[in-house]
Amino acid sequence: MPSQVVEILSAEEVRRTVNRMTSQLVEKSRDLSKLVMLGIHTRGVPLAKMMARQIELLEQVQVPVGALDITFYRDDLDQIGVRTPEKTDIPFDISGKTIVLVDDVIYKGRTVRAALNAVHEYGRPEAIWLAVLVDRGHRELPIQADFIGKNLPTAKEEQVKVYLQDMDGRDAVELIKP
Repeated sequence: MPSQVVEILSAEEVRRTVNRMTSQLVEKSRDLSKLVMLGIHTRGVPLAKMMARQIELLEQVQVPVGALDITFYRDDLDQIGVRTPEKTDIPFDISGKTIVLVDDVIYKGRTVRAALNAVHEYGRPEAIWLAVLVDRGHRELPIQADFIGKNLPTAKEEQVKVYLQDMDGRDAVELIKP
């Protein structure tokens, strides 16, 4: 039986959702000069760049953006399989900064836990916030995003697929039902 694909966010809705999340982030941040964005590979990186561009448009402040690979910090490599690691790129000091971890989808919380472990190898930030485009529920760890683009309750057998222009040639979010 073929899968059913349902578009959850169109390209325009992805743009508006990222803009809303960014506005909420700016509101919460007391000092934008202390803010840095860390995108979690793979699709968190272009999302972090999108949010940083929006902050620059809104506030005329350039927020540094880095990329974080969490492959070897995961506790479920035996289940997901070892992948070729991406490059962690944090070309700035994170000590004393407010880090915004950015990811496309939060599900069980294991990716974020691994990211928190990885971050502390690079310094001691003042605070760490989490921004996700889609929260699909089913947490196994006590982790909650600070900025959520779309709450999307899903069944465990369903998948959420995020497409981003920089990687996929289009912006969209789809729900794939078996």
